[in-house]
Amino acid sequence: MVSRTTATFSRAFTLPGFDEMLPAGEYDLETELAAPLDHLDPEGWKASVRVYLHPRGSHPGLSRSLTVSLADLEFALTKDGLSDTDLRHAFLEGMLADPLVRLLMQADQVSVAELRRLYASPPPREARRVKTAELSSMAKALRTFADRLAIQSAENEGMPIRYRHRSS
Repeated sequence: MVSRTTATFSRAFTLPGFDEMLPAGEYDLETELAAPLDHLDPEGWKASVRVYLHPRGSHPGLSRSLTVSLADLEFALTKDGLSDTDLRHAFLEGMLADPLVRLLMQADQVSVAELRRLYASPPPREARRVKTAELSSMAKALRTFADRLAIQSAENEGMPIRYRHRSS
């Protein structure tokens, strides 16, 4: 059974598995809650949502859609409803849960308390006006850096750790 509805996002957002920053606005959704009759493994089936994306400016006639899990869409909608303070808190907690970030913090001698203090204060007004394209390129650069760090970590696995002391 397929259910059709609309979701409204008040700000730009991303969905897992899709590298594009999606603009705020209304999105048509098709939700399939029960496994189709011809599905081979009904017990292993998970609810999915097809999100009909806005056409790109460069290809206005091209229709696009993306299939995501119901949980991923609900997370994106919940995140969209959060205040700036709640978003900063969610971002910080996600960052602190990442083992690569923890390694970088250790290498740079940055404490959890310092990061919490940094994210507790609101960003300067001009920092809030980052363009969507800039956010997308920054996210892509961060993913590339994380990938390189993961590869380097795997290559250096088992090697002795050398600590460098920072001079003031």
